[in-house]
Amino acid sequence: MKQGDIIIYACVIIGAGIGLMLDQAFPGVLVGLGLGYLIKMGLFKDKEN
Repeated sequence: MKQGDIIIYACVIIGAGIGLMLDQAFPGVLVGLGLGYLIKMGLFKDKEN
């Protein structure tokens, strides 16, 4: 598993946890997924093909 994927999964889990606290788990997962991709692109911008 790549390090960038771990960042995405962590953001999804954190988003789901926050979403569950607000009784909206699925939107929390989607927000976490989007933030995970943005963080991954920001951190690994130089390592793209």
